[in-house]
Parts: sequence; structure tokens; C-alpha cells
Amino acid sequence: MASRQIDAEQHPFGAAVGRLVDQFASLPGIGRKSAERLANHILSCKEAEAYALADAIRTVKETIRRCTLCYNLTDQELCPICSDTRRDRTVVCVVEQPKDVSALEAAAAFHGTYHVLGGRIAPLEGIGPENLTIGKLVQRVKKDGVKELIMATNPTLEGDGTALFITNLLEEYPVGITRLARGIATGSVLEFANKEMLADALRGRQQF
Repeated sequence: MASRQIDAEQHPFGAAVGRLVDQFASLPGIGRKSAERLANHILSCKEAEAYALADAIRTVKETIRRCTLCYNLTDQELCPICSDTRRDRTVVCVVEQPKDVSALEAAAAFHGTYHVLGGRIAPLEGIGPENLTIGKLVQRVKKDGVKELIMATNPTLEGDGTALFITNLLEEYPVGITRLARGIATGSVLEFANKEMLADALRGRQQF
């Protein structure tokens, strides 16, 4: 049976704890029970540990901004990737969110730069091209001598639609546009692949 949600003002430890639980429960992936555990940890830990967490949150909100070139998150005008002279600025990987940059960087296989759109075109949610950094991307292609754009938007209807929109927008410019390979991952078994993965693998087949 689902646990009954307690109003913050009626929490047995007091309203302050109830509000803390509510704040934790509002975070992505945190259920009510996990929120209660986190609140209990804050109550039982040393003051210095609790204040360090609060200070870290405050500092992040006060100092983190968008990179003026790629729109990734950073505490400087340019993010570490854009300011790294060893990165190839003529190759730009286009992603939806800063978390996608983190995921791709973890693979340690890409040596170009990125462009963070800030989302994807989703008309039903009221998100159009003007709400994203697509215009800034076009400006980069125009003035920075970008030779290749790698479309790394999510493989969803909206993600693919956004990539197609950008491709059409840049068709008159001398820039190569590619997309991330899709299909069967190395080490996987065919019988466990879904039909979308198999279809992508067949369409993207390469010379052996």
C-alpha cells in the first residue's frame, strides 16, 4: 500500500523538517521515502557537513552560467572545453543539454567542441527554434569556419526533428553534417535488441 504523504506542517518532527522533506521529494528520481532518509541524514550529521551542502548549492546557483560560445555550464566566460586550445573548433557536436556533454566526454573519444541547444523543438510543449540556441549555432558556422557538425540530439521524434531542422537551415553553407551512429552496441546480443535498434543498425550498416 502506498505511503500517505504528510503535509509539511504536520510532520512529526516539525514543519521545518516537513518542508525539507518536500524539497528533497521534488528532486528528479527522489521518492518520498528517499526524501525522508535524506532529511534524517541532514538531521543526524554534523553541522559542518550540512552547512557545506547548503553552501555548495548556494555557490553553484550564484556562480554557474552558460559558456558564451557553446552554452555548456561553467563558472567562467568560456567552459574548459572551449578554452582548451587542443580541441578542434572546426568540429562541433550538437547536443540538447549540458548533461549530454558530460556523457560524451566520459567516453574520451571526441576531441572537437560542443554546442548545447538547451532542449529540442517540441511544438506541443511550446518550444520552438527561437527558444533554443539554434541561431547562435548558425552564427558559429558562419564565422568560425566550422567544417563538420555532428548531430547528437536524442534519438526521439523531437530530437530527430530538431536535427533535421538544423540540417535544412544550414544546407546553403559549406559544412558537413553527420549524426551519431546508432544500432547494435558492441558486446550486445541480437535477440535482446528492440526493433528500433535493429532498424538503425541495418540502415547504418558499413563495409566489413
